[in-house]
Amino acid sequence: MSEDHSLIKYFLSGGFGGICTVVAGHPLDTIKVRLQTMPIPGPNETLLYNGTIDCAKKTIAREGIRGLYKGMAAPLCGVAPIFAISFYGFGLGKQLVRQSDNQELTPLQLFYAGAFSGIFTTVIMAPGERIKCLLQIQQGDAKPKYSGPIDCAKQLYREGGIRSIYKGTCATLLRDVPASGMYFMTYELLKKWMSTEDGKVGIIQTIVAGGFAGIANWIVGMPPDVLKSRLQSAPENMYKRGIRDVCVCLLKEEGPKALYKGCVPVMLRAFPANAACFLGFEVAMNFLNWAMPNM
Repeated sequence: MSEDHSLIKYFLSGGFGGICTVVAGHPLDTIKVRLQTMPIPGPNETLLYNGTIDCAKKTIAREGIRGLYKGMAAPLCGVAPIFAISFYGFGLGKQLVRQSDNQELTPLQLFYAGAFSGIFTTVIMAPGERIKCLLQIQQGDAKPKYSGPIDCAKQLYREGGIRSIYKGTCATLLRDVPASGMYFMTYELLKKWMSTEDGKVGIIQTIVAGGFAGIANWIVGMPPDVLKSRLQSAPENMYKRGIRDVCVCLLKEEGPKALYKGCVPVMLRAFPANAACFLGFEVAMNFLNWAMPNM
């Protein structure tokens, strides 16, 4: 990402990259949420899923391939503006931390700029995440409670107003601010490290840098994501103090390892999904630079 890119180009290219991310990674995201939210087995009961592969097999057997894409409409509708705002926030964050036009940003400054972008996205990210989680945990019921994202949003509003739709906002913020910092910092540093002497970066380098940026993002963001998924998919009034109650309950009943439930599908998804994101971003950016060089 050269420094002469306008914020408008960051915005448009980020939106296209986000669409690439959802299409590439949603099936494993569904598996992640189902593993994170499956009930604790009682005496003489077995686990609903024994892991990533078992969850995928049972989902496909019961619901077909389409079951892995449940809830995709919500993030797909919101992902373009979310990623557009995220990349816009990163571009703006870089401008804010840079003291001069030609200054090369340090890793810490890149982290701050990335973390700044996480604040931008939470406002529109939280409702989509809430709806997505509720749709994803519907286990092929004969009569599911929600027929789709719009129906889910309507029911949530009737049950608890706008607060119900935005349930889990603080948890989303706790996940996205540090995770976004790691995300953009890792991408920028790896891309710089793998670039040629003239500063050019090829497709393979973009894929590798984007993939590892996604992994770095989730290493930091996984524990708060588990708490967020539990909170957003729980019945109303189950956790009266929000994410604090979720954390206390989870650690007491399942131990610290539960904070990394669903880690395998997340990491399997992180590389291809975010490689697709940054590849889409760079393709869109190159197209905009060609089509509108003076913008």
